[in-house]
Amino acid sequence: MGILIRPIVTEKMTSQGEKLNRYGFIVDCNANKIEIRKAVEEMYGVTVKDVNTVRYNGKAKSRYTKSGILSGRSNKYKKAYVTLTGDDKIDFYSNI
Repeated sequence: MGILIRPIVTEKMTSQGEKLNRYGFIVDCNANKIEIRKAVEEMYGVTVKDVNTVRYNGKAKSRYTKSGILSGRSNKYKKAYVTLTGDDKIDFYSNI
């Protein structure tokens, strides 16, 4: 679990998994496409066709409270969209 942090399980990614055979993961910010491909193939036993990555920077956040204004930042993260070949599928709900 060093490179793959968690899968993205939303309605949009579920429909893309059914139609386009594409799955999303939150990954380590320093991981490249080759490392992501190897991690997915080892963990789920599938063949990866393509990997697309997107980087998100942390945003400044502030909120007003009784004691004044609290300010901070949200974390930066990286998403990877993995397209599988053929009839390979990933079932995130099998261990529930």
